[in-house]
Amino acid sequence: MPAMVPLKTEIALDDSWDVIVVGGGPAGCTAAAAAAREGAKTLLVEASGCLGGMGTAGLVPAWCPFSDQQKIIYRGLAEKVFTRSKQGTFGVKPEALEWVPIDPENLKQVYDDLMAEYGVTMLFHTLIVGLEKAAPDRVDYLLAANKAGLSALRARIYVDGSGDGDLAAWAGAEVLKGDEEGDLQPTTHCFILGNVDMAEYRKLWLHGANPASPIHDIVRSGKYPLIPDTHLCNNPVGPDAIGFNAGHIWHVDNTDPRSVSRALPQGRKMASAFRTAFAETCPAAFGQAYLAQTAPLLGVRETRRILGDYTLVAEDYLAARSFPDEIGRSSYYIDVHHKEKNKKDPTKEASHKYPRLEAGQSFGIHYRCLTPQGLRNVLVAGRSISADRAVNGSVRVMPVCLVTGEAAGLAAALAAKDSAGDVHRVDVDRLRARLREEGAYLL
Repeated sequence: MPAMVPLKTEIALDDSWDVIVVGGGPAGCTAAAAAAREGAKTLLVEASGCLGGMGTAGLVPAWCPFSDQQKIIYRGLAEKVFTRSKQGTFGVKPEALEWVPIDPENLKQVYDDLMAEYGVTMLFHTLIVGLEKAAPDRVDYLLAANKAGLSALRARIYVDGSGDGDLAAWAGAEVLKGDEEGDLQPTTHCFILGNVDMAEYRKLWLHGANPASPIHDIVRSGKYPLIPDTHLCNNPVGPDAIGFNAGHIWHVDNTDPRSVSRALPQGRKMASAFRTAFAETCPAAFGQAYLAQTAPLLGVRETRRILGDYTLVAEDYLAARSFPDEIGRSSYYIDVHHKEKNKKDPTKEASHKYPRLEAGQSFGIHYRCLTPQGLRNVLVAGRSISADRAVNGSVRVMPVCLVTGEAAGLAAALAAKDSAGDVHRVDVDRLRARLREEGAYLL
């Protein structure tokens, strides 16, 4: 155990907030917007210099489907973000709902504008590095660090949109990580190739699920050892620019900075290897392509999952279950990426036993999946909500995060107005009514 040193300093306290949201990814953005929309004085704290998380700094090249194959189901603020993203992305049709490309620079401004529209105060390049509790079940204030030094931030209600459940875990919430062996899903380092011949690119189907895709020959050849498997998703993200969600990096835990620090250089080398492999294998499309950008953020699929008042389980997914206090729904399939030992045959993964939902089907997300057991003034939104590992593979994606974020933010505002300030005592009927008024899809 490392040696410990006492912290002896006085820091300024800012206690002017009703709601503080930690993390400016999709869940954090809609949480902040929804809280401010209800009249709560809201602060959004983000570690990087932009909002949007994996859709912007992570360079994920496309939205997961917004429909249940019949209709759009991620509505409210989620639909507003999605529509504005489509409007600012090159070559996207307004009616598109499935695997719609993302222009990351446009999406950054979509989120900026959303915060401005509802009056959210943003604090960029600021890390939450700790917290103090007023009682075993209540967070008192957060300890923040940025170029101004250390400061304390206090609110009545806190929303954890960190993606890793940082705030909830540090406050003492029970969390789960990984599978029964402790393995986490692999990460991916997304990138963009520029100067691609788009006419030739459109003749290819560069997808790992396509048996005719060149990625299979690339991996079998053994010529590109930095490309570990056939995972390959890609979308046009601008003129002559293709975004890639490709390859896997295993044994990375985003709550362990050292493992992330090892993974990022590996990811950048892997992106260069992909460019070389495509240029040599598909020269008509990629012969003149160059590596335009690798993502500032590593693509992390899984870390902590809180233990909430309700835990979504695989049976909820399989039965397309509805709940009387659901705050949103998901139709995305159980998408758990394979272990390194199964990279040659991903069908060996247990997640492959779960069928995809039929057209028109979806399952409800319980409000109590957002409320950590044992904490009165903390809500969790995004991929750390209370779900078993299988269902986490469905609810972790950006459209669902937008939905759980809006619900958490609205609930935070309602709880902040109540004298008890208890997220477990929120009037869920009122919460659902307000979500419906704002366009949410609920059963």
